[in-house]
Amino acid sequence: MQDNMTEEIVNKRRALLVGVNIAGDRDFDKSFAELGSLAEANYYEVAASAFQNAQKVNKALYIGSGKADEIKEIIKNENIDIVIFNNELSPIQFKNLEEKFGKEVIDRTGLILQIFSDRAKTREAKLQVDVARLEYMLPRLSHMHSDLGRQGGGSGLSNKGSGEKRIELDRRRIEEKLDMLKKELDKLSNIRTTQRKKRAKSNIPRVALAGYTNAGKSTVLNEIIKTYNSKIINDDLDETNDNQNEIINEDNKLKTVFEKDMLFATLETATRLIDLDNNKTFFLSDTVGFIRQLPHNLIKAFRSTLEEIKEADLIVEVVDYSDPDYINHIEVTDKTLKEIGASDIPVLYVYNKSDKCEGEYPIAFNDKAYISAKETDSIKVLVDEISKRIFASHKKCVMHIPYSDGSVVSYLNDTATVYNMAYDETGTILNLELNEADYNKYKKYIMDEGE
Repeated sequence: MQDNMTEEIVNKRRALLVGVNIAGDRDFDKSFAELGSLAEANYYEVAASAFQNAQKVNKALYIGSGKADEIKEIIKNENIDIVIFNNELSPIQFKNLEEKFGKEVIDRTGLILQIFSDRAKTREAKLQVDVARLEYMLPRLSHMHSDLGRQGGGSGLSNKGSGEKRIELDRRRIEEKLDMLKKELDKLSNIRTTQRKKRAKSNIPRVALAGYTNAGKSTVLNEIIKTYNSKIINDDLDETNDNQNEIINEDNKLKTVFEKDMLFATLETATRLIDLDNNKTFFLSDTVGFIRQLPHNLIKAFRSTLEEIKEADLIVEVVDYSDPDYINHIEVTDKTLKEIGASDIPVLYVYNKSDKCEGEYPIAFNDKAYISAKETDSIKVLVDEISKRIFASHKKCVMHIPYSDGSVVSYLNDTATVYNMAYDETGTILNLELNEADYNKYKKYIMDEGE
């Protein structure tokens, strides 16, 4: 095992991080520090860094020519393999920088796409990442080829004549592949939409976990699964997928999701039916995490997955309370929720990792809950707060159901919270709490409204 770990460390590519603070951006330091975490999440060894303050971008190199010379020396002295920019580069900047440094250059968006590509396990996630990656590549083809000389018209492409450039051929191939991938992704998206519609018809509340990457969403889901009865919802859209993000528990009955202290540890959406043992159930979905400058192409490509958030009855926004930048993380998450059309859904803010901070926990008030997800008492406080919100429309009443309608009693015993059951000469008396749809459906049996 030790040999494998040593080999992994030796084989890490050495990276140089470069950032330009344009016009005194107050979040630059945080964003640049996060770039280092992203690089480490993609298994690069951060060997050096360089940054520059500027009022505007250098159109040719993004950085000034003097800083470019300085970075070239760092590359030589530190044996750098790859240069990673915190800022999004134009095609001409890519081309000029790679010619200047003689090394591969990527930007923050490209790095995030690499991470997503590595993490994607299911067919749907792989398709989503491939679409985003190809859309990112299209306008940057010019820096990917140093030989843009004209090619002959062979290989079945004679209809374009001998004047077609290689870049034009590659553009057409990418556009054709994009079209094919999008069609396949649309099919999976339609299946996911059908699944969501089925869940909506069940009248079971839907709760979505959202938040900044590595805030602890998967941990919250796993601990709820372990604390309460749960059922796997068949949202697997690919029978042959090699998804390793679901781990079978020792009892072989439950499935938890993969969790690790790293950015974007999981990309797949996992949905579980949580049973609270009082005939109250809700769907709970874990979703991909957000981050500063999350590439728009990724948000667009993951639209079907993010619909789980958009169509939820409640968003549980998990926050890493121990992170000094947690307030900004909330702002980024709320901004992203607005971008995907989920800003009007009620939100419960869950300040996770409160055990690492000052203040009482577990405790909840208003729209906030302070917890430590690994502790059972915290999970119970959290689920209680979720229940108060998603079951707020439930009705309490007393029903008298004739013996001739015994099937209704059986149904309510299975689906409602029955506090007390009694009998008289003509039927069964139930003191119960039930959802609004069933309340309206069986209204004729009500003999007394509950408190």
